[in-house]
Parts: sequence; C-alpha cells; structure tokens
Amino acid sequence: MASTDPLLQPFQLKHLTIRNRFLSTAHEPAYTEDGMPRDRYRLYHAEKAKGGIGLTMIGGSAVVAPDSPQAFGNILLYKDEVVPWLARLADDVHEHGAAVMIQMTHLGRRTSWAKSDWLPILAPSPIREPAHRAYPKAMEDWDIARVISAYADAAERVQAAGLDGLELECYGHLLDQFWSPATNHRDDNYGGSLDNRLRFTFEVLDAIRKRVGPDFIVGARLVCDEDWDRGLSREEGLAIVRKLTASGQIDFVNVIRGHIDTEEGLSHVIPGMGYKSAPHLEFSGEVRQAAGIATFHASRIQDVATARYAISAGKLDMVGMTRAHLADPHIASKVMQGREADIRPCVGMGYCIDSIYGGQAVCIHNAATGREGLMPHVIAKTSSALKKVVVVGAGPGGLEAARVAAARGHKVVVFEAAYKPGGQVQLVTALKRRREISGIIDWRMAECARDGVDFRFNTYAEADDVLSENPDIVIIATGGLPNTSFLDAGEDLVTTSWDILAGSATASGDVLLYDDNGAHPGMTTAEYLVEAGCRVEIVTPERVLAPEVGGTSFPAYFKAFSAGNVVTTLNLRLQSVHRDGNKLVGRFHDEYGRRHIEKSADKIVVEHGTLPLDDLYFALKPGSSNLGEVDQPAIIEGRPQTLVRNANGAYQLFRIGDAVASRNIHAAVYDALRLLKDI
Repeated sequence: MASTDPLLQPFQLKHLTIRNRFLSTAHEPAYTEDGMPRDRYRLYHAEKAKGGIGLTMIGGSAVVAPDSPQAFGNILLYKDEVVPWLARLADDVHEHGAAVMIQMTHLGRRTSWAKSDWLPILAPSPIREPAHRAYPKAMEDWDIARVISAYADAAERVQAAGLDGLELECYGHLLDQFWSPATNHRDDNYGGSLDNRLRFTFEVLDAIRKRVGPDFIVGARLVCDEDWDRGLSREEGLAIVRKLTASGQIDFVNVIRGHIDTEEGLSHVIPGMGYKSAPHLEFSGEVRQAAGIATFHASRIQDVATARYAISAGKLDMVGMTRAHLADPHIASKVMQGREADIRPCVGMGYCIDSIYGGQAVCIHNAATGREGLMPHVIAKTSSALKKVVVVGAGPGGLEAARVAAARGHKVVVFEAAYKPGGQVQLVTALKRRREISGIIDWRMAECARDGVDFRFNTYAEADDVLSENPDIVIIATGGLPNTSFLDAGEDLVTTSWDILAGSATASGDVLLYDDNGAHPGMTTAEYLVEAGCRVEIVTPERVLAPEVGGTSFPAYFKAFSAGNVVTTLNLRLQSVHRDGNKLVGRFHDEYGRRHIEKSADKIVVEHGTLPLDDLYFALKPGSSNLGEVDQPAIIEGRPQTLVRNANGAYQLFRIGDAVASRNIHAAVYDALRLLKDI
C-alpha cells in the first residue's frame, strides 16, 4: 500500500522523479583528495542513498576556476580529471535509487589568495570579507568573461559525469556579491540598479544553458534576504527570485536567509544548539509563493515532525535535513519502516561544520560518518560465539561501547557510579542553552534498552565486581577527573568547572575563570557564571579565546559575554593561587613580557581538562590477555583486536575516552565503535 506520509511522496522535477522529499543540501565535508571526490567522498554520499534519501547534493561550493581556490576542501570542478570521479559517485548513488546533484561556485572574496596558485581573488568591488580576511581585486571585463566561460565549462563537466543537475551557489559567493549593495559598489553596467547587479548572473546562466541545453536541471541556492541593514533587503531578494524564475533559466530555488561574511552572521544562517528550530522555514514558504517553482530549504530542520510539516503545509517541495543526515544517513529508510524513534538525533552542536576548518567534517556522536570505508552505520549481528562484555562507565563512550556490543548480540553489563547515565554530558546540561546535548545519551539508552543491556547504577565498580561477571571483554570508560595538578601551589583553593556546573560550588561574586583547555567546557562554565549574575574575567594562556570552539559555536558564547560585560585577558598562564584575606589571588606568568602578574577574585575557577580515572584499569590489567594493549595498526585500519600478551589472561581489556586522556565526546564514541564493531 502506498504511503500517505508527505515526506515519502515522490517529487517530479522536470524529467527527474525524486523518490521522496528528503534532501541533503550541498556542504563541503573536506573529504576531497587533491580536489577530487574520491572514495571517501563517494562512500559518504552513497551511504545516504542506501539510507533511502531522495536527493543528495554534493560539492558544497565546488569551484569553477583557479582564482577561486579551495577554502575548505572544495571539489576542483575546473579540472577535467574530476569527471570520472563524479561519474563513479553518481553511479553509486543512482544504484541505490537516489538522485544526485552538485553545487558549483566561484567563491569570489570568500577565500584566500595565499594558497594553491597564489592568484588574486576576485569580487565585484575591492571589499574585504571579515571571515576569510583577504583583500580582493575588483573584477575587470576580461575577468568577467573568463569566469563566465569557467562556469559553462564546469557545467559541461557535470553533465558529462551523469549527475542529475547542478545548483549555483548564490549566498556569500561571487554571483550574489554582485547582487548585494554591501559588496557591489561598481559604477559600470554591473553595478547600481538591480538589473545591472543581476547582469553577471544572467550572463552565467546563458552560457551554462548554451552548453548543457534546456533540459538539464539547473537551480540556485540563493540568499533572498541578507537580514542586514547594509545588504540585500527582503524586497530586493524576492524581486531577484521573481526575475530569475521568470527568465525560465532555473528549475528550482534553494532558500537562504542571512549573511555569512562574519562568523556571527554565519551562526544565524546555519544555527546550532540553543537556536529555535527551523527559523527560516516560514520565510521559505513566502519565497515558494513568490517563485512559483520548486523550492528547497535547509536550516536547523533536525526532526522528522518539522520536516513533515514543511511539506504538508506547502512551505517546501524538498526539505533539507543536512546535519541530521550526518548524524543518521538512514533517516528516510527508518521513516519508511515505521522506526522514527530509532533515528539518531542531530543535537545541533555544530561539531560537523566547525570541524571542517580543522580538517574534515565529523559528527559529534556518529563516528561512522565520513568513515564509511572503515566504520559501519548499521551494526550487524555476529556470526561467532556470543561473549560477555562488561563496561564500566555510562558516559557517551561507555554507552556507545554497550550499544555496539549489544547490537552485535553479546550480553552486556554496564556499571555506573552515578544514579543516572551521561557522565560529563550531564554537566553541560546545567546550561539551559546546551541541554539538547542530552540527546546523545537518550538515544543510546533507548538503543541499549532495546537490545537488553543490563545497567547497574549507583555502583562504584571495583575489580572484584567486574571479575564476578566472568567477562570476555572489559571496557573501562570511567572518564577522568578535573586536572588541577599543573598548579605549583593552591590546588586546594581553586574551584573546578565541574564544581560550578554540578552546583557543588556557589556561583556568585567576582569570578576569575582560568581556561587552559580552550574548548567548550571553559566557555560553557563562563556562560553559566554570567547567567548566575557573576562578574567574570576569563584568563587564558592562548593568544585567542577558546581556539577549539568553532566558528558557528562561539557567537552564542560571545553574545552572553557581551551582555555580561565579561573581561577577557590573553597570554597569561596561571602558576599558583594563594589567599589574601577574603580574596583569592592568582599568580600568572606573562611569557611575552617575562613578568609575573597577580589578579584577585572571590573565586578562581579552573578548566584544564581531566586526568584519567584509571585505577580500575590498572587493577584489571595483569589478568587480561592483551595486558590492556591496543594494536594501533589494526585500530587505524578498522581491523579486529587480536593481540595476546598474556596466554593466561581471562579477558580482553581496553580503556576508552577520557579514561585514556582528556579529549572530547567524538573521541570517546570513536574509540568505542572501532574497538567493538567486530567482536
């Protein structure tokens, strides 16, 4: 019987039938190799096709010319050798029943000249973009002609590769840099009136259509309102949509609202944890009415219920759940199977997009994403003998270990000292804005419950407790404890970030927060202190504040710090703390000035990561067959752990996450998945 679910209805786009309304919009995960979408890139998108998606967009900003060098691992669409790689990807996606298109662009000013071929970057006018910081050249007539040809050449390559269509990137990039009064100050035929500002775009579209013909699908992901007093207004944005659609040159629009030239602006275009759900959806519905053609959109549409509303209420034709598909590429198939409750949730942490600039996109709690060649998204039952697995610790790593082992069919027991699961995630939820992170724990608890994991809460496990279970495998996921050992003196006087977030220390008065971690824990603690009414000074030995917090995540912290008049001091390293009457005094070293500075406060809070809570691991190590050793080549290559260092050992022993060293949620989850996926 055909489904009546709006999300599962086919959509006809010209000659192309898309099997359902699920869309993963174009984004660049930085999985390219030498600018080519090779195996890792292909497998990442093929997994979504296997998972039932209707349309996956690749090549978030695939670049059309050498003077648009990669900003974040972009596909080099100006090279002929890209065609066979695109063709192989398209074949794999099509084999699993999905459609695939590519987004292509010239980045304009949104990149850097100091890379690749060291060519000047281009823009309509020589106006610097704050986010990427480079100063562009104002385009000359020959630049315009050359870039138009480059777009047409790239479109021809896309068509030759067998993709189903292409999308022009028109938000924050070269095409819409011509549209916006904030970036186009020209006084020639490409500046001034709206028609003049659109001239370059229509010349690009004309050149593309001459190459690919009228039947090939061409769309635009375009800003319809820059939501900025200096930029494109809502009225002009809607006028652009009408002009583009009236031309007959495009087949769909993909709606963007906002501007991305600053990280604060980007954080509203791609909103994360703490922002409201689907903030631009109603506006996208207005654009759909104005456009009169197929309309797509993605912006913090994380759950199936919101996606279903977007289609049923006529707001969209295809609904983008892009970050949600990084968390779970099998959303569509789970909806088809009536398993919506099993969907791994996107918690909005933004680790995926923020990690692109650090190397490659990964989901905070799905370690298989981007590693499809090595890690499974679906855990298969073992065909070998069933084993007894004991996990100590019910934080993200421990719960992932339990989930994977139980999904393999093994009998799993979890010991947890606290009365509920979560570990350090429970601390984060003290800040209301970040409570969504609890979905990482809730989903794993539901998965474990389905597969019969035995939890023993309020149990501080000792070696005898573990051994009494006669385990075959023991996973130590006990995490760590706050590290104050770096201090020369005064460890007993400082308060830790854990003390503040757990509520065991009062948040009041003048507080000096020393953050030598540079990641979310320190910033979360600082925001919590501000909300509690404290007067806060953040001191860090770094040359910037919180270098481990990504571009879409730190604006929310900075907004809170601005409201709370937080003082920030850089380049000071805390060495000791002493008491002076009712105050605590921190002694800091200024390495650059080669001097010491003292600062006083009612409370000195320290965030310096954790030290492993590893007593149980070392107590169990002598009785293990591997003596706790991890075969590193095997773990890197995704192979099973088979080391034997003690022939009399009764069990394999591994420790994961912060029980090894202070890291983050993703590291703990990845440790667990790759150790247990083959047992």
